[in-house]
Amino acid sequence: MQFTFPTTINWTVSELTHYLRELFSTSMELQDLWVTGEVSNATRSSAGHFYFTLKDNAASIRCVMWKQQFISQHYLPKDGELLQVHGYIDIYPPNGVYQLYADRFSPLGAGLLFQEFIRLKNKLEQEGLFDVERKKSIPSHPKRIGIVTSLAAAALQDILNTLRRRYPLAEVILAPALVQGEDAPQSLIHALRLLDQQIKPDVIILARGGGSIEDLWAFNDEQLVRVIASLETPIVTGIGHETDFTLADFASDLRAPTPTAAAELVTPNITDLKAALTTQVQRLNQAAQIQIYQFKHAYQTIRHRLELISPQNRIRIARQRLDEIQHLLQINAQHSLQHRANLLQSISQHLFTLNPQNILSHGYAILQSSDGALIRSINQVQIGETVGVKLTDGDLDAIVKNIYP
Repeated sequence: MQFTFPTTINWTVSELTHYLRELFSTSMELQDLWVTGEVSNATRSSAGHFYFTLKDNAASIRCVMWKQQFISQHYLPKDGELLQVHGYIDIYPPNGVYQLYADRFSPLGAGLLFQEFIRLKNKLEQEGLFDVERKKSIPSHPKRIGIVTSLAAAALQDILNTLRRRYPLAEVILAPALVQGEDAPQSLIHALRLLDQQIKPDVIILARGGGSIEDLWAFNDEQLVRVIASLETPIVTGIGHETDFTLADFASDLRAPTPTAAAELVTPNITDLKAALTTQVQRLNQAAQIQIYQFKHAYQTIRHRLELISPQNRIRIARQRLDEIQHLLQINAQHSLQHRANLLQSISQHLFTLNPQNILSHGYAILQSSDGALIRSINQVQIGETVGVKLTDGDLDAIVKNIYP
């Protein structure tokens, strides 16, 4: 959009600010410059942007570095340090003040060290020492933790307190070493090799508190970096503060922003473990109850099937059948006896009906000859013959006086 400037001197604040921004943006000197000064009011916002002020004896300028540039820096400026800052000048419209928008910086007097840092980093990176593929995984529940740091370092107590609080089950072994000075790299190498080759912990913490680039330079030693990359034991570095980067961090299997954070990264939280263990016990109990129920149901099913095919069950069935047959026999016997009783009664009644004695009670008599034979015809007797007469209440003799054919 083309901006048209007023023809009079009566400008609005916005118009004047825009005009000055146009002047700054068209000045190549102000769009690519280095500024040297002392750092003050250094702070990082919650959004990740870095704000600070550069000053000298006569003036000061506000500076800002956006998060995208800040996270790529290998050095965090501190109040009171002399700093060389690269960037461009622009006006911040809400306040109408000019400020330096930084994209990189380096500590004054450490320029050669920083250049050497970049050279070594590029060299080792091209050799593949920093490749993600070669990094080893950190054990989730280490039984033995090795620590390489100075005995006098405050970071050591922070690490030990964190390990004791989070995971007191682990055995902690300290291999003390120098962490600053010319002899520090060889001291660190000796401690690392001692742990890796003889003690053989599950993980190693290499740690040091914060400091300047000179203080941390031992951790940029090329031989030390190569040893770190060759270790068989997984190693976690916690060197300096969050914005401090060393070549040892790039070669390690995992970088922590601080020594305390390194101790947290290598250990689980025992409180979380207890909660997880409680949950697991509950799940095991539920699974056991389900298994017991299933086994009990299967046992009952198998037992029922065995009972159906067992000889004892057959015997019980045979006994039941025997009881049924016995009951049927009893019923049949009773029916047979009853039938015979009824038949006997019928025969008895018939015999009673046919009994001559009963006939005699109706006024009939039985005649018998003198020899006891029954007289059924008049041809069996003669006139004057004595015959026996059998009546219902006794016997008598009679003499035949007449015969009527």
